[in-house]
Amino acid sequence: MMAVLPAVAAFWMGAATAANAPHARALHHPAAPARARPAAPAPRITHPEQMLIEVYKALGANQLRDAQAKADALVAAYPTFRLGQLIRGDLLMMHTHQVTSLGQASGASGEALHNLRQEAMVRLKSLRERPDPEQMPRAILALRSDQKYALIVDAKRSRLYVYQNVGGRPKFLTDYYISQGKLGVNKLREGDQKTPVGVYYITSRLARARLPDFYGSGALPINYPNDWDRVNGRSGSGIWLHGTPPDSYSRPPLSSDGCVVLTNEDLNKLLSSIEIGKTPVVISEKVEFISKEKWDSERTVASHLLDAWRADAESASPTRIGANYSPRFKSDRGEDLRAWLTKHQDFITGGSNVAFTLRDVTAFHYPGNEEMLVITFTQQQVSRKARVAARPVRKRQYWAHEGSHWKIVSESIL
Repeated sequence: MMAVLPAVAAFWMGAATAANAPHARALHHPAAPARARPAAPAPRITHPEQMLIEVYKALGANQLRDAQAKADALVAAYPTFRLGQLIRGDLLMMHTHQVTSLGQASGASGEALHNLRQEAMVRLKSLRERPDPEQMPRAILALRSDQKYALIVDAKRSRLYVYQNVGGRPKFLTDYYISQGKLGVNKLREGDQKTPVGVYYITSRLARARLPDFYGSGALPINYPNDWDRVNGRSGSGIWLHGTPPDSYSRPPLSSDGCVVLTNEDLNKLLSSIEIGKTPVVISEKVEFISKEKWDSERTVASHLLDAWRADAESASPTRIGANYSPRFKSDRGEDLRAWLTKHQDFITGGSNVAFTLRDVTAFHYPGNEEMLVITFTQQQVSRKARVAARPVRKRQYWAHEGSHWKIVSESIL
């Protein structure tokens, strides 16, 4: 049996170390009592990505036969998992030859081999960079009480993170490998083969029976272009989260025309976390994680901005109201600030006799190069004298950090 090449072994050992990190911390706990209970049998590993990790771990420990057995089990269970087939081919060659690069034994075309190597790299990278449970996703600052889950797509890591709303704070649940647009992110126009960056919502669910095989087990359309996309002249349509064709377990990291693509198995699991019209999907070039203290501080900033806007709206003072808005303000219908405030006289006509209550607030850091917040809320206007409530209005505001102040750069009535 040939020894595993040291450089290749080090590469796989890095993955093994990342995969074992949570268990390593457990070794520092106090010693167990003398009469320890028998260890429970290890749970059977059935997810292909975890099975692949076990192959890496065995190979990194120079246990070639064990790695081979695990790879055989992987491809037997998931014969269309091409990356698994690639690794298995390398393992077979290692019995008689040195293997100096991933996929050396495959005989695949240069492009196909490059794609599979990229998939291997991003899957391993995601292990080393899993979200720290002591940190929070900066993107999610506030969810409505009826929003049970939120999804965050990290394009750089080719990963989709699922968070649960627990008492108003996002709690990490799980993550999935994803593919994105062939030319990356920051979609601008129809047909540019890029995935959009922004905050979106799942608008519907398309069953497998209604779709060609290309979309796998189903699809979840999102509301691209959103109102901020329209303000910025971005075009295109048909951006979905969807599955893979039956002949391929997964796709390379850069392989779609702009959609976010999961394996069919992962998409089916994800469906339990989806509520049509409620579940937000934040698509970022790279997700940022921050301390709980910093997250609390930034959440407070968003809350104070909205509360100050409400107080200024109640004042019915055009000067105070206008001070919240940027000179570059533009609505999703192309209105400038003067036209917008003139059109929406509900601020001013009631004078000090009108009170506003705001509820069902959501707040996100808007992904992109500019420091921005998007805050959505339901506004209820009530006459202080007659106690007559107007029809509630759902609004969305985009705030940008300009100089030392936050200003509204766009606003929409939903």
